[in-house]
Amino acid sequence: MDTKMFTTLTFSEVEPGVGLVTLNRPERLNAVNPNMVKDFETLFAALAEDETIRVLILTGAGRGFCSGADLSDVTDYRQTEAFADPERYLRLAQERYGRLVLGLRATPQPVIAAVNGPAAGAGFCLALASDVRFASPGAYFIASFINIGLSAGELGSSYLLPRLVGLSRAAEILYTGRKVHAEEAERMGLVNRIVAAELLLETALACARQMIAKSPGGLKLTKRALDRNIDAQSLTEAVDFENRNQALMVFSGEFFKLIQAFAKQPEKR
Repeated sequence: MDTKMFTTLTFSEVEPGVGLVTLNRPERLNAVNPNMVKDFETLFAALAEDETIRVLILTGAGRGFCSGADLSDVTDYRQTEAFADPERYLRLAQERYGRLVLGLRATPQPVIAAVNGPAAGAGFCLALASDVRFASPGAYFIASFINIGLSAGELGSSYLLPRLVGLSRAAEILYTGRKVHAEEAERMGLVNRIVAAELLLETALACARQMIAKSPGGLKLTKRALDRNIDAQSLTEAVDFENRNQALMVFSGEFFKLIQAFAKQPEKR
């Protein structure tokens, strides 16, 4: 992947098979602006074609993960074509920002969020859309949309958050727009684990190493199964999809090689 194609993100293959994406606008707490949206679009397109990157770690530069949309741009941005009427705003702005979350979920690689500070608004939703979340003790989460006169249902928050913490907890977080600090986030299942700030990336890497030790197809199809079966209409439908995946993997070549260690050794006569 050409790392020079990004202006607001950095990308590196920190270990074979593990990509590290860092939101890189630390002077704005990594706030999302139109250039970052464009960078994410480029990143998602590249990851869809990249067979070498098998797991992705997402974090922020400096003291924050992502503070949400960059509201300092709104006054200037309001003069552009996107604000000409509601239809154009929906198509040119809202739906494009919404594809940040859709794109992150659609990447074939599992995504590990290393939340190193505030994750607000769009940053909160990027964390929600990740597969696994580790947080530093100073991290916190805010669904800040309702605090600025918007609906709190934004960038998948009304879909993803209830599935992580339950409907009642999600409703209280979304209605109030309050901070959820790391300790509470861990307690309610919003993050997998709190780790010391200096160990955050190493913890994410350790998790990634466990993942890339598995077969490439197994990782990809597990992500697809989780995405699809969370909304399965029935257990039968979910099992049917799992059966299809397992049939593909049995004939992938990895299965019979890996089960040799479990084969019973013939008894000596």
